This record gives sequence, structure tokens and C-alpha cells, in this order.
Amino acid sequence: MARVLIIGAGLTGSLCAALLRRETMTRLQVVVWEKAKGAGGRMCTSRSPHNPNCTADLGAQYITVTPYYAEKHQSFYEELLSHGILKPLLSRVEGMTIKEEGIRNYVAPQGISSIVKYYLSDSDVLYNRHVTHVNLKGGKLEVCHKFGPSEVFDAVILTIPAPQILQLQGDMKSFINESQRQELETVRYSSRFALALFYEAGTQIDVPWAAKYVVNNPCIRFISIDNKKRCSEAPEVGPSVVVHTTVQFGAESVHKSKEDVEPLILDQLQQILPGLPKSISTKCHKWRYSQVVDAVSNIPGQMTLNTQPLLVCGGDSFTHSNFDGCTESALAVSSVLKCHL
Repeated sequence: MARVLIIGAGLTGSLCAALLRRETMTRLQVVVWEKAKGAGGRMCTSRSPHNPNCTADLGAQYITVTPYYAEKHQSFYEELLSHGILKPLLSRVEGMTIKEEGIRNYVAPQGISSIVKYYLSDSDVLYNRHVTHVNLKGGKLEVCHKFGPSEVFDAVILTIPAPQILQLQGDMKSFINESQRQELETVRYSSRFALALFYEAGTQIDVPWAAKYVVNNPCIRFISIDNKKRCSEAPEVGPSVVVHTTVQFGAESVHKSKEDVEPLILDQLQQILPGLPKSISTKCHKWRYSQVVDAVSNIPGQMTLNTQPLLVCGGDSFTHSNFDGCTESALAVSSVLKCHL
């Protein structure tokens, strides 16, 4: 039985694992490694330290689907909707612009990371596995991580951002040819900070919207009353607020610490919402690789670095940063894997 390692438990990696598990049955042993302590990647949901039922989406806020992808990826959306993982976005989002007729928006009632967890539900996932080296060893791939012994696999799928692929050591320099290296080096991401504020049960946040796009503010671009956005306003669970910074603020502040940036965000938030109650806890996250600005061009969702043994890259570096982009990549990667194995 061939062993396949997927590096990265974000949307592309989790969907790859699900597709391979469903389509290859017992012919492959699929393992997922994630450097963080939980799944989700940029589909991250954080929990209040005071009440685990009080959650906030720190990454993606909702899923927007065009008529083209609603038809192309119909089976994926129908599956998630039928299991209650996704529901239509019914709450008011102030400043949302609809540029195309027939666009639909969905939210994840249990938090956006529930999509990734759904796809990983039957997978072998190991956390705190920060991969550092990939080496060729006896016709297979030896993968090393920071906190334990290396392991050997028949195929490896990299679903991490392109800059992190280029940082991998070992035999990676020989796997990536000069043309591929140049293409990977052209990938650019925006950076931003996200801040979650958690409140006690019974706290009232009196605004007429569930989420709002902010204009003409140097720091804040988006604010969400997150439980209200997801229609999960249980009286015994306090509300949560999520703030996303502007791309420009993220670029200017990406080298600062979260501890230095959080007071700046809170100060601007207080000016926008002067009546906002004081939270009981906060969670600040730096998204160094938030959304792809420039992806690898002319690549259909994946880049094959080596065929024997198979080493292939996927993720939004090769498509675009949304649900459909990651789905396109996962389909492309799984197709390559099935052809080679």
C-alpha cells in the first residue's frame, strides 16, 4: 500500500485527503501533517478561553460562489449544505458589493474551520508537524519535521504557500527546476491582521448589521459581529467580534509583533464603534500569507516537481484564494496522484 503525505491541513489539503480517501479506497494510506495545533489554515476559527462555545472566524468570513462555480462545483456545495456545514448568509453585511447576478453567499454556522474538519473527519491527521526538509531516499521521499524522527512516503503533496515551499531544505533545490523556482518566486500574497474579541453571556452589541466593510479608515477594513453573522446567537453564549485590517496596514505592519499591533486596532475600533463594550478576552492573529495577489500563471491548480517518487504542489498559489480556487487545486492534485500511483 502506497503511503501519501499531505503537508498542510487547510482547505486544499483537507479536501485532497477526502478525495483520495473516497476515490482510491484502501489502495493508499493518506496522512496529513499540520504545523499548527489545529486544522483550518486560513479557514481558522478561534474559541474564547472562557467559553469554548463562543467562537470567532479569524480567517475567511463567508463563502461567495458565482453561478459558474455553483454549477461546476455543485456536488461539493450540495454535500456541505445537506450536512449543515454551510447555510445561506441571511444576515445583513453593510457595504457588500454584488457585481454579478446570481452570486450566492454562505456561512458556516459552527465556524469556518468546520468545513476543513468535515473533510478531515476520517483522515489520519498529526499536528505540530512543522516540516523542514524533503529528501530523496531509496526511491521514496523522506520528510523531516522539527520535533521528531523523519518518515518515508511514496508521494508527498505540498499545500502550503509558495514562499514556504521555497524555504524547505534538503533535496528540494534539486526537485525544483529553475523555471519552476522563478514561477514560485512570482507568487505574491497580501498580509493582514485579524483580531477577535470575546464577551460575557448577556452582553449586547447594538449595531444594525452583522458585518460591515469599513471605508476611509487607515487600519480597519472589515468588522463582524461574528455569532450574529452566523445566526448562532445563543443567549447562554456571549457575542464575538472580529476585525480585519486593511491590506495596506497589513503590509506596513507585517514585521511588527501582534502585541504591538493589537492596541492600534483596538484604538481604531473604538473610534468606529465608540459604544462597544469591553471584552473579557482577545485573540490577535497575523496572516503573513492572507490572500493571493499574483498566483502562478498558466498552471492548472498544481505544479508537479518530481514524478518518481511523486512530489506535487497545490493550493491557492496555483489558483485563487477562495473555496472554489482551493477545490480546483484539490481536484487537480488528486488527479495527478491517481495517474502516477
